[in-house]
Amino acid sequence: MNPDLDALKPYPFEKLAALKAGVTPPEGLAHVPLTIGEPQHAPYPAALATLVEHQAEFARYPATAGLPELREAIGVWATRRFGLAGLDPERQVLPVNGTREAIFAFVQAALDRTRPARVAMPNPFYQIYEGATLLAGGEPLYLDCTAESCFRPDFDAVPAATWQEVQILFLCSPGNPTGAVTPLDEFQKLIALADEHDFIIASDECYSELYLDEAAPPPGLLQACAALGRHDYRRCLVFHSLSKRSNLPGLRSGFVAGSAELIAPFKRYRTYHGCAMALPVQRASITAWNDEAHVRANRDAYREKFAAVTEILAPVMDFPAPEASFYLWPAVPGGDDEAFTRALYAEEHVSVLPGSYMGRPAADDRMGRPATVDGMGRPGANGTNPGSGRVRLALVAEVDATVEAARRIRRFIERRG
Repeated sequence: MNPDLDALKPYPFEKLAALKAGVTPPEGLAHVPLTIGEPQHAPYPAALATLVEHQAEFARYPATAGLPELREAIGVWATRRFGLAGLDPERQVLPVNGTREAIFAFVQAALDRTRPARVAMPNPFYQIYEGATLLAGGEPLYLDCTAESCFRPDFDAVPAATWQEVQILFLCSPGNPTGAVTPLDEFQKLIALADEHDFIIASDECYSELYLDEAAPPPGLLQACAALGRHDYRRCLVFHSLSKRSNLPGLRSGFVAGSAELIAPFKRYRTYHGCAMALPVQRASITAWNDEAHVRANRDAYREKFAAVTEILAPVMDFPAPEASFYLWPAVPGGDDEAFTRALYAEEHVSVLPGSYMGRPAADDRMGRPATVDGMGRPGANGTNPGSGRVRLALVAEVDATVEAARRIRRFIERRG
């Protein structure tokens, strides 16, 4: 087997299951999981109806490039949403089976292991960035997201010599787990940095349509390109999905868009990879990308939950004011995120995810170099894991269940003094 498989860390939910093993929660309290970022709101019904209407097309093989109508719908949506001059549906758009699969596959296709192959990523982070890097023979570079850096990486803290070894920079905006949003001027600064050091920017924007201020949608990487007049989106790719936007995580439908110079070889890789999207799924996706009313209603539902939950938890927990996504990132009283998680489950039957499971402590990489850069510009973050002492709360359940979980968390904290 591939020896790089041995470098993969246990997945966060595997570690969570081990942490909770042997614990018996109160039988009289229904379980409320706030762990997995799987939307529990009703899926967009028109998309499901389209899926059924075209189910006979499961009898046909789909093309890797996807239907022209789907690429066109995606291009129109992205152009409208991010104020672009346009996207060429033939050369700058590629449908994919959700962002997770596409992010993993892109790293395998893009990384050149014949030279230094570092992949920079926020820390804490979505584990696929790390796993894809390790299995492609690359070296992760963890950029710590701390309160001091507004829960975004401090890119200025990375030395020029380190940037020279970076081949891919992963961004996640809105961020998982922090909910932080990358400002437009920061995107533009990173584009200049990518030009200077010749690396790819891969922007994971799957939470872009879940934001709390209707008048302030989060900017995106292609939007920053357009503002610079960079309509070829050179060195830039974005990853989007219907999972969160339209409550369709099981549809496994998203897209990659940006530089045609990156899309073309990635499409060639995917032709061999065998991951074309089923035709009924493509038809349902067209329906979803063409409608915004259900997305606005979805945001309204999340706003209601955030308002209720923050009112309940703010007196007993410290967390950054959420800008977007459906996560809260609170510090836990006492600072031990694992102990907090286990005791909360044991006493209140509420599951949360320890923040330390989503981050990495300072450590040297396989080449003996510092593997992290923290928000204060200190290589190695002085041996700390930037996720330690926090938990991730995924506010994905319906409002009543989510509010009930928040009340139990507050009760648990107050009971412990």
